[in-house]
Amino acid sequence: METALAIAGWSLFGLTLLVGLFLNMLGLFGSWLILIAVAAAWLLTGQAHFSLAAIIILAALAALGEILEAVAASFGATRFGGSKEAFLTVAVGCVLGGIAGTPWLPLIGTVIGACAGGFIAAALYEYLVKERHVNDSLWTGLGAALGKISGIFAKVMIAFIMLAV
Repeated sequence: METALAIAGWSLFGLTLLVGLFLNMLGLFGSWLILIAVAAAWLLTGQAHFSLAAIIILAALAALGEILEAVAASFGATRFGGSKEAFLTVAVGCVLGGIAGTPWLPLIGTVIGACAGGFIAAALYEYLVKERHVNDSLWTGLGAALGKISGIFAKVMIAFIMLAV
């Protein structure tokens, strides 16, 4: 019976790690799920398989992944000619776009919505607030969308580093 429980527990642990990686690919909270899975395994096994230091490192990496993802879209917008003040607008646009896209196509719609939200927010900010030309504003929006995609990629790489830890 004990062996069956161990097999079930470690299978659930592995499945949770895979779900975490998948969620990161969608720009969601996968790194935090990986951290929770490792912390739960650490507690349930009597601290036999992981160390507290590893859990602290994983928490720091999860936070870093979130920061990189948030900053990337705004960085993309500024690299494509956007103003530095657009940072908050792009971040809010990504969040609102992700929320708006989720009901249309769960999971994939979240990523598409976040990229579209960043694009729209950056383009509108540059056009309406900074009074830039339409083409320049759209170019900035493209930078925001590409930055969001780069941020998701960085977050996935952080998740792989977390698994290595």
